[in-house]
Amino acid sequence: MNEIITTLETLRPTLSATTFRQLTIMIEAMLAMTGRVTMEGISRWTEKGGSYRTVQRFFNETHSWSKWNWLLIKAQLSEKLLGVWILIADEVVVTKAGKHTHGLGKFFSSIQNQPVPGLCFLSLALMNVASR
Repeated sequence: MNEIITTLETLRPTLSATTFRQLTIMIEAMLAMTGRVTMEGISRWTEKGGSYRTVQRFFNETHSWSKWNWLLIKAQLSEKLLGVWILIADEVVVTKAGKHTHGLGKFFSSIQNQPVPGLCFLSLALMNVASR
């Protein structure tokens, strides 16, 4: 877990001290959690400084997630790590009922072999073939 928190130091120059502290506290809690990850669950697993209200405030703010992702990727890339890189993608469809969820639509589920109402998440990973 210390390696992950150390990696977050890359983001420190772009974040306020409060936002960085909140992000660190919540990431530690999410790494320790079991089961579903909810705002209430995060607040239960955090230590001092991670109340439910703090978690709500953090997610209510507008954050530059794509900028943060790019900074984390860029920190891992260096001239020493030249070689073959591959981009790995994984798409997951989560079925969901209701009409008021943002992003709700029909997506093809390979498990059910048909389009289903739900949410679709795409995860991307960049991997160096030599260092894995």
